[in-house]
Amino acid sequence: MIIDFHTHIFSPRIKENRDYYLKRDPCFALLYSSPEAQLATAEELIASMVVSGVDASVALNIGWANHELCVETNDYIMRSVSRYPDRIIGFGIIQPRAGERAIAEIKRCAQEGLRGIGELRPDIQGFDLGDERVMRPIVEAANEHGLILLIHASEPVGHQYPGKGTVTPDIVYRFISNFPSLPVVLAHWGGGLPFYALMPEVKEKIENVLFDTAASPFLYRSEIFKHIAEIVGGHKIIFGSDYPLIAQARLIKEIRSLALPDKVKDMILGDNAQAILRRAG
Repeated sequence: MIIDFHTHIFSPRIKENRDYYLKRDPCFALLYSSPEAQLATAEELIASMVVSGVDASVALNIGWANHELCVETNDYIMRSVSRYPDRIIGFGIIQPRAGERAIAEIKRCAQEGLRGIGELRPDIQGFDLGDERVMRPIVEAANEHGLILLIHASEPVGHQYPGKGTVTPDIVYRFISNFPSLPVVLAHWGGGLPFYALMPEVKEKIENVLFDTAASPFLYRSEIFKHIAEIVGGHKIIFGSDYPLIAQARLIKEIRSLALPDKVKDMILGDNAQAILRRAG
């Protein structure tokens, strides 16, 4: 079974009114100001999955700064899950600065069948991921409802690109250290955090963390799969394409071509996703 743990979908309303939403939200503007930045609906995601041989996809939201936009876009993901319950696994989004409204939205997401919260963007949403007082109510609500947190992460060095941001390994490590038992997926290889697992204390802290491969061909050479598997284990790597930024089939082909045992490839492409979904649920 192939599960793509990192895709993004938007309602036809947002696709048709892109300029309106560009003016309303900094995260959307950062990611989709370029006319070349694609927006995909649930139906387009399903069509891609059919072509690529993907059995299920996690449809993520983005880090909207406004609580009302979180709710509006969560509604679309909920409807998409309801329409394609065997193909789309939904994640909602919250604005932690919304306080009790954010906690209520976590509960609503769980009640409506979503499986996680993400892709959180603390740098754009304006909250401190490492502040235990800010994040504890969020973590407790996520734990209470069996939800996974998926957090954007990026490299502190290297080339710049739209959406890179400033959520670097040191920032996500503070969060993980505060809540080591929480199931967490860090996007984009955790911004390189797995490399620090060569330090014993870091390896211990990331026991419940997985690292997705979203946008990997734009970030690293394919050797990263081998190196990260050697450092933290193949059970820590979870396939994510970042569709529609990257075609799902492109990254699947790359993973299939790796000089890794077939068992490890199967873990990356689907087994690890199934395991964390079972555990969190």
